[in-house]
Amino acid sequence: MKLDFLGATEEVTGSKFMLTTKGGMKILLDCGMYQGKGLETDAMNRDLGFDPKEIDIVLLSHAHIDHAGLIPYIYKLGFKGKVFCTPATRDLCAIMLADSGRIQEADARQFNKKTERVGKTPIEPIYTEKDAVECMRLFISIPLGLHFNISPDVAIDFYDTGHMLGSSAIYITFKEGRKKRTLCYTGDIGRYNKRILPDPKPFPHADYIITESTYGDRLHSTLDEADQELMLVVRDACAKRRGKLLIPSFAIGRTQEIVYSLHRLELAGDLPDIECFVDSPLACSATDIFRLHDDCFNEDMRRFMSETKDPFGFDNLQYIRTIDDSKRLNEYNRPCIIISASGMMEAGRIKHHLANNIENPKTTILCVGYCSPTTLGAKIMRGDENVSIFGNKYKVRATLARIDAYSGHADYNELIQYLSCQKGNKKLKKIFIVHGEGDVRKTYAQHLKDAGFKQAYVPYFRESYELI
Repeated sequence: MKLDFLGATEEVTGSKFMLTTKGGMKILLDCGMYQGKGLETDAMNRDLGFDPKEIDIVLLSHAHIDHAGLIPYIYKLGFKGKVFCTPATRDLCAIMLADSGRIQEADARQFNKKTERVGKTPIEPIYTEKDAVECMRLFISIPLGLHFNISPDVAIDFYDTGHMLGSSAIYITFKEGRKKRTLCYTGDIGRYNKRILPDPKPFPHADYIITESTYGDRLHSTLDEADQELMLVVRDACAKRRGKLLIPSFAIGRTQEIVYSLHRLELAGDLPDIECFVDSPLACSATDIFRLHDDCFNEDMRRFMSETKDPFGFDNLQYIRTIDDSKRLNEYNRPCIIISASGMMEAGRIKHHLANNIENPKTTILCVGYCSPTTLGAKIMRGDENVSIFGNKYKVRATLARIDAYSGHADYNELIQYLSCQKGNKKLKKIFIVHGEGDVRKTYAQHLKDAGFKQAYVPYFRESYELI
């Protein structure tokens, strides 16, 4: 059996790993989009490294675009197999992929307007909203805890990773004659003791493991500490500076975490009396899906839901859907909190809020998650004096703040804690470390080796590895 590393090897986006069985079956683990490299990203996304028509199955770990975002593209190019994932992942993909399709169309229109003036050939979007809607017919939901045969020789089990709603590690059992091999692809791994989701669940001993390393070189503070930091940032930005607090946030998962933390602070009387806006149609729709999947929540969250009308709503919170209502926030001259996608500040309404407020010294920009090094978010947060937004240069005069503890990704201690279920696993042959920037994967590999996992291995882009 062969394993090909087709993405997310030297970076944290574009997750794609292909398994080819001895019988010729081709299984794609995730089909993620590269993000955050401008025009270079477009070329990377179009160069898949495989023929979509030859793929039999896609096994999807979760709904984030860097893991699921190219499923409509391979559908457009002829993939007609099945996509297996958890029920919550399917529901989230239904809104996220359609939103991504709209973004591809809008980006193509904007690019073509500029190029037609100089006589260049127009580009086609990677895929359209129509492609995204149509590809959903290929999705099949498999509940957590159900052992499911996708073929006579291949079975899968999903284990909750606590990274986002519906996220799961994919445990695959292969039969080849009398031999049986197992591989676990962890996808992205969440933190322990979170506010909304349960802790990552252990999985059975495996022969091979493919695992992430996003924060494989650093440690997070606790969520209690993060809530205190959030309270202090809100007080400084809105009560002391009397300005707007912009919180760029991923629409799925991070936004709900921040809203929930603000709700708890509001109930405790720790927030100033100011308006809070969630300005993201996708986040609004995703929050509705969160409400439908309370079976994915932890016990603390269920208890909170029994005591309050809505964990994702409080008196001073408004959800903004329409463009007109979003534009009105530009004229809102009182202190407020605006939570808006995207988290890396590369797309979505947050870019408009940054363009309108980044040069105002009263503004505070709070980063609550990971930003790839080439993204607008990374440029702002590393202290660049000037940044380009929609092709215009802006001076960064806003106050900058960062809280990493709200990240959906485990730090290296938590990653090792997650893999502790493999202690004593004598059949473990390799742990492939993916989904990490620069030297982070090597650093995490060393942390794993220090913890007793001598099987840690760092694959390179498009490496093929024989699983024996």
